[in-house]
Amino acid sequence: MQNTGRPIIEYLRISCLVLLCACGSVSFARATESDVATTGPVTNLPMPRYVSMKASEANVRRGPSLTHRIDWVFKRRDMPLRIVAEHGHWRRVEDRDGQGGWIHYSLLSGVRTVIVEETLTIHSRPNAEAPVNARLEAGVIARLGKCNPDWCQLRSGGFRGWSPKTSLWGVRPDELRD
Repeated sequence: MQNTGRPIIEYLRISCLVLLCACGSVSFARATESDVATTGPVTNLPMPRYVSMKASEANVRRGPSLTHRIDWVFKRRDMPLRIVAEHGHWRRVEDRDGQGGWIHYSLLSGVRTVIVEETLTIHSRPNAEAPVNARLEAGVIARLGKCNPDWCQLRSGGFRGWSPKTSLWGVRPDELRD
């Protein structure tokens, strides 16, 4: 009688080894792709990033060309938007509700703005005990200035002051600005 168990065990060992190597290379490939995806392929700028609308009206398209259907029309100058993808002269953007699509880059500005998420007070210094300069209602768009780990400086309606970052959309929680 021949011992056929030994070749089968050897075959299983080799198969497991090949499978482990294949899984390892797939994991490595995915990690590398996610590292590359942190900058835009067109601009080489960080992704995602925030911009604002330069125009008072912008068509938001289903795809990155004029031949694609218009899904939305954004009608608010200085509205902050998050760029999540790039293709040629087009940027895929999202608003604070997650709605969006593709907008031509010429309708966007690098000027940073934020939307006030809930009614808040802006203070003369980045401290809750500092004197209050103004009160901003939810939905107000303000220009973004300096940001430290917890507070951002805002300008709106002739007022300037500091507000907690947690009440704003259009700035990353970890973002620092000088």
